[in-house]
Amino acid sequence: MGPAARVVLAFGEAPVFAPGDQVRILTRLPVGHYRVPLYLRGKAGTVEAVIEPPGIDNEEEAYGRNAGMKRHYYRVALPMTEIWPDYVGSPRDGLRIEVFETWLERI
Repeated sequence: MGPAARVVLAFGEAPVFAPGDQVRILTRLPVGHYRVPLYLRGKAGTVEAVIEPPGIDNEEEAYGRNAGMKRHYYRVALPMTEIWPDYVGSPRDGLRIEVFETWLERI
């Protein structure tokens, strides 16, 4: 590819969220093959990083329903008080987790 060449991303391959975005981890039922811990569902946090390159949706792939579409994982930071309201440690304590794009909503 020459210097003037431009990469065109397929649908879903451009990140939906950016560092600093406020997000909520979705709550879904039934539990099924989902890859988000139950105790984090419904909790709010901040996107710290977009994980590159985008990956195939492993939940859909597990059921044979994915045609190779890719989306991003995001490193999300959650304060411990968001996860456990009675947390008595430092207010600076938090948890970081990589969450697939289909599990996040902007708040």
